[in-house]
Amino acid sequence: MTTTDDYATYIASLPRVLAGAAALFRDAEGRVLLVEPNYRDGWALPGGTIESDRNESPRTAARRESAEEIGIDQPLGRLLAVDWSVDAGRPPLVAYLYDGGVLDAGQLASIRLQEEELLSWKLVAPAEVTTYLLGSLGRRVQEAYRVLESGGSTVELENGRRPADA
Repeated sequence: MTTTDDYATYIASLPRVLAGAAALFRDAEGRVLLVEPNYRDGWALPGGTIESDRNESPRTAARRESAEEIGIDQPLGRLLAVDWSVDAGRPPLVAYLYDGGVLDAGQLASIRLQEEELLSWKLVAPAEVTTYLLGSLGRRVQEAYRVLESGGSTVELENGRRPADA
């Protein structure tokens, strides 16, 4: 066996982690833009899987997914949150959440849903986010919104909550 084969075997033996990225878009009233997927229950933010096998970065993935899902293709703002999310039935997920900015009336009117994946979109008051976004996703968005409001630093999360020792 060659050194290349040894390294490939080693890499194949490492634990698996999924990675996703999304954008937190708001309107002038501060409401959060949510999308309704057709492939699972609950709502989501524009975003999705980071195509790491194509060397895609989290920021690039969030922008690409936003363009694909809602037709909004613009530079994203700062990283608001990174969340280590563990759930039954899948490997752990590292989720990156970026500031998508405030969309004006024209941008909201221009939203075009990716019909293969999405049924609808809506704007939701920050206090209602966890009604639509289930589990750690809802908590992640709440924490990211707090970062936006406070002007604070990027927040590290575990299942949507700040770690006790952070």
